[in-house]
Amino acid sequence: MARLLIVHHTVSPATRQLLEAVLEGARDDDIEGVEVRAEAALSATASDLLGADAVVLGTPANIGYMSGALKVFFDTVFYPAQGATEGLPYALYVHGDDDASGAVRSVESIAKGMGWRRHRPPVTVTGRPAARDREACWELGAVTALAALERA
Repeated sequence: MARLLIVHHTVSPATRQLLEAVLEGARDDDIEGVEVRAEAALSATASDLLGADAVVLGTPANIGYMSGALKVFFDTVFYPAQGATEGLPYALYVHGDDDASGAVRSVESIAKGMGWRRHRPPVTVTGRPAARDREACWELGAVTALAALERA
């Protein structure tokens, strides 16, 4: 069975809405053979990552950067996963009040250093999430679940 890992830092109603949409897409009834596991960034481990066939990362944009919790996840898994997750498909969603570009750059820089392959362009949401934002996150979850199936 393929495994999709969703690592998120969900601290606000807006990031909760985006996470729920990603989960709904990833767990769609039409997608079979994928185990979807969501882990808070501060509790996700290298073992979780090493067992994944694809990963979705979710973070708020904090002071022009990814959340500290997601950075802790990367710090924790970087050396254990180095080389072992080369080519791992990943996707990203980011919520910011005004701007999310710094958070996107910071995540993409680390993911590139880990040798991961961006599966889809990031979903960036500023302000209150609209229906189109939740739909984009739903699609992000669904297509990344399918990417996990392809890699498994």
